[in-house]
Amino acid sequence: MSSSDGHSNDSKPAQSGFTRRQFLPLIGASAAAAVIAPRTLFAAAGGEPGRPSDARARFVYVGTYTTGIPPGGTHPTSAVGIYAFKMNASDGSLTPVQIVVASNPSFLALDPSLSHVYSVNEDDPGHVSAYTLDPADGKLASINSQPAGGSFTTHVSVHPSGHFVMAANYGSGNFPVFPIVAGGALGPMSDLFQSVGYAPTQGQNMPRQDGPHAHQILTDPDANHVFGVDLGADKVNALNLNLATGAFTPNTIPFAYVASGSGPRHMAFHPDRQHAYVLDELVSTITAFNFDIARGTFVWLQTISTLPDSFHGSNTTAEIRVHPSGRFLYNTNRGHDSVTMYEIDADTGKLDVIGWESTRGHWPRGMNIDPSGTFLYAANQDTDSIAVFRVQPSNGKLKFSTLVSTPTPVDVEFGPLA
Repeated sequence: MSSSDGHSNDSKPAQSGFTRRQFLPLIGASAAAAVIAPRTLFAAAGGEPGRPSDARARFVYVGTYTTGIPPGGTHPTSAVGIYAFKMNASDGSLTPVQIVVASNPSFLALDPSLSHVYSVNEDDPGHVSAYTLDPADGKLASINSQPAGGSFTTHVSVHPSGHFVMAANYGSGNFPVFPIVAGGALGPMSDLFQSVGYAPTQGQNMPRQDGPHAHQILTDPDANHVFGVDLGADKVNALNLNLATGAFTPNTIPFAYVASGSGPRHMAFHPDRQHAYVLDELVSTITAFNFDIARGTFVWLQTISTLPDSFHGSNTTAEIRVHPSGRFLYNTNRGHDSVTMYEIDADTGKLDVIGWESTRGHWPRGMNIDPSGTFLYAANQDTDSIAVFRVQPSNGKLKFSTLVSTPTPVDVEFGPLA
């Protein structure tokens, strides 16, 4: 069964009923608020506040759907696997380097050394696969693959220790973890954490919330805790990973909720280590939290719509990223087909909308910012293109640079310097 046939991940959305300034009540948020960071933390490394360093050419890797009509898609995909590119540092354009044949490698992650790439295989059953990366030419070579212990594996990340790969199984609502063994290979799964969602008929936003639907797994900036975002359960699971055994245990405060029916998809932490932002797919909002990095706990701060007041169509959100400077935040809107741009208040961590930028295509799913903070890449799944924008360091606005043609792009990840 193909990924597009077997699950409802990213089905066409219901109409959003939220205006841009509407706020939602939160339930279940945890303990005390963190201390707000000073403005100096918002400066990019090595530069004046808010001014990123210049981009440098590097290798870039794009995950895709390869089977049938992708989730939320309009036509059968022509993609065949992972697409490797070399980035032009002057305008952000991408030159093809290699195509690695793989089944539905929709999301990718690199290890801290940028010497290995790990991908999901968003199938039923799902898998996670490992590749070596040759820093001389950016090309990948397959190492091995491991079953993910669930269905439609939709997200993967590498623990900052470099010793474990973690993943999220959307269909089965669980989070596997794998040790990284000799040569960057994946060892057999060391643990599988099962999230608990609504009962099959009690979800607030049916049919997307008919049970748990794991959508992302990541650590906080200090790697103290692991967080598993569950769209089906309206919560972020807070976990601890034992680096000796590879086992998960729930945190003392085991989760944080967003508003019922919101459907959290992805989240991003601020470099000040005191704020976190959860992207709510089903209602097109962002829920901002004060974050206690030592305890791994969240306190609600703000909920803000990702859409302009004038928009009355259907929309779901997909990706969220904080700019390396810490001054700006961005998310993609599928339906409105845009990137929402926000300024982050240096004193409170709250978001204020700067504006919206068209992605020059349809169904922008993945989106990422190059490590220098110079270019933002938005992957238009349904129009087979990646829109490249230059980030204006003075105000966070996006200036269109170029459009890269590539089939069914889903995720964009950055590798070593080229």
